[in-house]
Amino acid sequence: MSTDAVVVGSGPNGLVAAILLAQAGREVVLLEAADQFGGGLRSAELTLPGRVHDMGATVMAMALASPAFRELGISGFDPKEPGSKEPGRRGTDLSGAEVGAVEFAHPEVVAAHPLDDRPAVLVHRDAPRTAAGLGRDAAVWQATVGAAARAGLPLVDLMLKPLGPWEPRPRAFAQAARFGVAAALPVTTLARRAFRTVEGRAVLAGMAAHSMLDLRAPITSGYGLLLGALAHLVGWPVVKGGSQVLADALVARFRALGGEAVSGHRVRHLRELDAETVVLDVTPRQFLAMADLPAGYRRGLERYRYGPGVFKLDWALDGPVPWRDPAVAAASTVHLGGTLEEIALSEAEMARGRHSPRPYVLLVQPYAADDSRGGHTLWAYCHVPNGSRVDMTDAIEGQIERFAPGFRDRVLARHAMGPAELEAGNPNLVGGDIGGGLASLGQFVRRPVWSAAPWRTPLPGVFLCSSATPPGAAVHGMGGWQAARLALSR
Repeated sequence: MSTDAVVVGSGPNGLVAAILLAQAGREVVLLEAADQFGGGLRSAELTLPGRVHDMGATVMAMALASPAFRELGISGFDPKEPGSKEPGRRGTDLSGAEVGAVEFAHPEVVAAHPLDDRPAVLVHRDAPRTAAGLGRDAAVWQATVGAAARAGLPLVDLMLKPLGPWEPRPRAFAQAARFGVAAALPVTTLARRAFRTVEGRAVLAGMAAHSMLDLRAPITSGYGLLLGALAHLVGWPVVKGGSQVLADALVARFRALGGEAVSGHRVRHLRELDAETVVLDVTPRQFLAMADLPAGYRRGLERYRYGPGVFKLDWALDGPVPWRDPAVAAASTVHLGGTLEEIALSEAEMARGRHSPRPYVLLVQPYAADDSRGGHTLWAYCHVPNGSRVDMTDAIEGQIERFAPGFRDRVLARHAMGPAELEAGNPNLVGGDIGGGLASLGQFVRRPVWSAAPWRTPLPGVFLCSSATPPGAAVHGMGGWQAARLALSR
């Protein structure tokens, strides 16, 4: 296969890289091993006919905030209005009349955190309204999460481009420095020092636990603060009709630019490709198998650390989840785990290679924002040790029943995927790690090796762009943006 450029893998990063290269006039071929394009953006009927389930990402905060998606005109967010309350305009058109519109649907409540003996904590798009629900912690929320949200997109851009290139924005750098002081702390430390209420500590812990780290680890506060800030800045929407709609629209845009997209084609070694530029949306394990690499670089990749896995369940329900606190029904994202102490214990157990009987559960009810998925579909996962073979169905459903008695009575069908099943469906999910590698401080920028430009490999014209490169996991396309930028500068 002879062409200007080949992109291997059609996750968000691979798709962004392919589009940018094609926009620059390169002849580009996109190769995907699976039958469906999209990687973590795929959707399927996992339970009952007509029920649309997202196999990976559902909530798209990063897609709206991402510099890469904004540059491509995907998010509909106007970077000139960092305080705008309407990012992700309805019917975002990705490339003209030949491409279908993508609609980002926002729930009434961004996220909810139920508690046993008191009302759930609700996170709204409006920061003051959220703060008001935290009582004595209102001012602290505004001074931490609210301040990060008020810093706007310049701060987000710095977080998503940890190695640059940066625009000369002194104010943004000053805000980033202030943010970094709190962000560097373990969330257990920040929550206990700054927040006084059970509610304030719990809601920050629930957000920080997205990191899949022991919450006593450095920078876990940063993950929680950034996600909270995005809730106020851009919201946590879902794609109407399923995440596959976004993947299909990106592929359509790529093809409209003259690119060739081929599914069902697995690349086993780089010698199969004949192109001046090769961009790989794969993690270090796959790259090691695909290429003959210099010894030093190979040793660096072999030292790369993968993070915990997840055990994921999808359900078809006969109605909405019967939450004890009805306000939770308005949120697409729900954090289950109780107090800061309970969540921290659960994540610490997981970090030690154990399975918590009361795990932190991340649950998404897309129907709170999107009524076009064939009924009440639901998914949730908990964190497990990498490669775990333990069935966590009862533990996850037990946590849901804790806050929604009678939940199991609503289940029409369920579908389970442990680490082995997840990796079989997407080899980038090594041991069930949906983050592309441990999200620790040591690997925040050393993804996958120490380098001023880790997207560039020692092989001429070969670049990496997966979530194993900065800035890591989530649907933002920044790995692809960085890799394509370097490839075009050659």
